[in-house]
Amino acid sequence: MSEQSPPQDAREEYADALPEYAERVLDVAERIPPGRVMTYGDVAEWLEEGGPRQVGRVMALYGGAVPWWRVVRADGVLLPGHELRALAHYRAEGTPLRQAGRTTQGHLPRLDMRRARWEGGADADGHT
Repeated sequence: MSEQSPPQDAREEYADALPEYAERVLDVAERIPPGRVMTYGDVAEWLEEGGPRQVGRVMALYGGAVPWWRVVRADGVLLPGHELRALAHYRAEGTPLRQAGRTTQGHLPRLDMRRARWEGGADADGHT
């Protein structure tokens, strides 16, 4: 998420200005259930278009309008610069975390990707 992201209630206001790909990425982010995550690459694969960098760019520019903390890095590291905000969301939603070791910088946990990753299976309606 970027400081350039529009506020959460602005998605509808900017809908006409959003590129079609960005609208599709944000739609996938909104479908991810609380307590679950998808990687940037997972979202691109789900859309069958783009790649992790393109999804990351969309999330950086427009992600403030959706649950941005549910689209994550594949290694489970919390989004740099937004770690504490994301961690608060993960704890509130019960997202599986792995506790950080003493040698981990900042002692922040990582996402437990094995348990938290959402594949968009049967819970996903209207796969695009």
